[in-house]
Amino acid sequence: MEHNSTFPIKQNELDMLRDEATTYLKSIQWEQSQRAKSKDNDAKDESILLYLSRANNGSNVNVTSVSKTILALKKRLLPESVALPIFLNQTLYAVQEGIVLGTWIKDSYYDASGLSSLSENKSALDSSGRREYESKMHTSTAFMLFAVAYKILHDLKPHASDDLSVMKQKFAGIPEVSFLSPLKGISCQLFYYDKYLGHPEIIKSDRDVLDFTVVYFEALIEEIQMRKSTLEYTETIVDRTYKLEKSEFAISGWDNAFSGTAKSIEFNKIQFEQIVGNKDAKHFGRRLTERMLSYDFEAKKNPFQELGGFMPVFMGYGIPGTGKSMLIAAIATRLKEHADNLDIPFLFHPMPDTLISTFQGGSAEKMVEWMKPLQDPTKLIFAPIDDAENNLQERTSQGVSAGVKEVIGVFLRYTEGAYAVNYGNSSIGLFTNLPEMLDKAVISRVQGRFKIDGARSEHDFVDQDYIWWKKLQDTMPDFVNMNDPEVYKYLSEQGLANSMGEILNTIDVPSEARVHETFDKVEKLHETTDHMFYAALYKEIQKIFPFFSSRDVRNIQSAISLRLTDFDLEQDWFEHPEKYFKKNYETKFNMLQELMKSNMKGLNFSDIRRQEVIRYLDNVATIADTDFKRQVDSRINQMNIDSKARELFGNK
Repeated sequence: MEHNSTFPIKQNELDMLRDEATTYLKSIQWEQSQRAKSKDNDAKDESILLYLSRANNGSNVNVTSVSKTILALKKRLLPESVALPIFLNQTLYAVQEGIVLGTWIKDSYYDASGLSSLSENKSALDSSGRREYESKMHTSTAFMLFAVAYKILHDLKPHASDDLSVMKQKFAGIPEVSFLSPLKGISCQLFYYDKYLGHPEIIKSDRDVLDFTVVYFEALIEEIQMRKSTLEYTETIVDRTYKLEKSEFAISGWDNAFSGTAKSIEFNKIQFEQIVGNKDAKHFGRRLTERMLSYDFEAKKNPFQELGGFMPVFMGYGIPGTGKSMLIAAIATRLKEHADNLDIPFLFHPMPDTLISTFQGGSAEKMVEWMKPLQDPTKLIFAPIDDAENNLQERTSQGVSAGVKEVIGVFLRYTEGAYAVNYGNSSIGLFTNLPEMLDKAVISRVQGRFKIDGARSEHDFVDQDYIWWKKLQDTMPDFVNMNDPEVYKYLSEQGLANSMGEILNTIDVPSEARVHETFDKVEKLHETTDHMFYAALYKEIQKIFPFFSSRDVRNIQSAISLRLTDFDLEQDWFEHPEKYFKKNYETKFNMLQELMKSNMKGLNFSDIRRQEVIRYLDNVATIADTDFKRQVDSRINQMNIDSKARELFGNK
């Protein structure tokens, strides 16, 4: 959604609301609903929810005070300290400022939506007027709470611990969220926030207070995002951006930019040379990093994209245990090292495991939030999806959840079509053991693909062992009492290939029987150096694999273009970035064109075309056959079980 107009939030207007915010923190009243009180039966941590739902002294109305609780925490955690410890102080201030901002946003909505005049004439409203009044009250409350949470996250998230997973495990969710009126909405949220803060298991240090606050208000935003589709009269929310003066802070409708300004996830550093075998995959990873680093931040484009050598979506596939996760880490390590060296912001942005939501529409929301940052032109972004078959599974298979379908819908929209913006600074990598289980439309978005096949040769296996026993040898020098190979020098074959040609020169004929047959058949009609050879081949392939389409042909073309740009960047450029990386876009583009021309002198177009077509079609066939074979195996298995059951039943 494009936002039309920007409205300033003035500091002096906020100053006038500060007293009101302070009164909320000093004391609010909330009467828990029966549902919230009985919510502790099926929850993961009963003690916490039971604690949250326990009513005070027999009456149902609870009066709580966040500021008192924070003072009590200070006494409990740091009895010696005179001043309020920094994290407590920072948190209390951020929550107060969040409420101030939310109140301003609510007032603004009241005026813009006409809710102010409805409130003034409340007694005179007819039934449709009352309905509109109530509906706008709900929307104003939801938007107010969203703004409160959003501002708190903006202020606290940069100071929170990088890993909040422990805190998230302790957190048992928000028992209820009220949209009835702004006063009820804020009272309800502060009530549960306060209850959690008072729970001794949750808060063990003053840092926990800040971390918990981030987890709590992130959960509130998720809760609002899930329910926002039920709200009406939101036009005056989604069509504008509010910008806080003298600050970075802005709020645009329901957009949650925290998912947008994603923080880079930690990963284990690993070098390509520490990975055994996987020549194709390592070569691909190295090319990907060089291409991403060529992105031009000024021009917001990548010269490799113009040369046809950039892959916004790629796929690595192979049997389990061949090093997918290591490969993801190695690509991230290489990108991070070079990016740091060149002073370029880098974001490692893996897809979270918890993407599929049980709520209708929840998965699409989460997927949009995950994909949004990929459109940020101010940093390099590597976004791996490990075990991609879990979230991007073939939609027509039996038992595929609605969540998976939502996720795929968003993925397709953002990778091609009106929403797809690729500046050449971000790349999504699908990694899977089961490519045949991926949705066909998703696979067709993949522009570069490579096998992750692990150790393949004797030298690979001896190196894999060497990496393991070398650690023992380092700690106990004489312990490993075995002989080294006579000729081979350890790890000497684990380096990177110079070009794809070096890896593929063995490919001359298809390895998949049906592709091989088709090749032979078409070769009788046309020379492989004729353009018509490929036209006839594709037509025949389509007869066997009906889903083979123009998109596949485009993917083959982009694989061939990739080969034309399959050259090394000069080592010198990495050591002296001003020679290439720091140059302007035009200069970089011209330098790459020169490299490409000199690289093409040694290449033969028809050979490359043949290799890439074989590689692609073999891949299509493998994926189709494996899927069929799996279905057959499972049917046979079921028949065996049935007949065994009948036999046992007969004996009884």
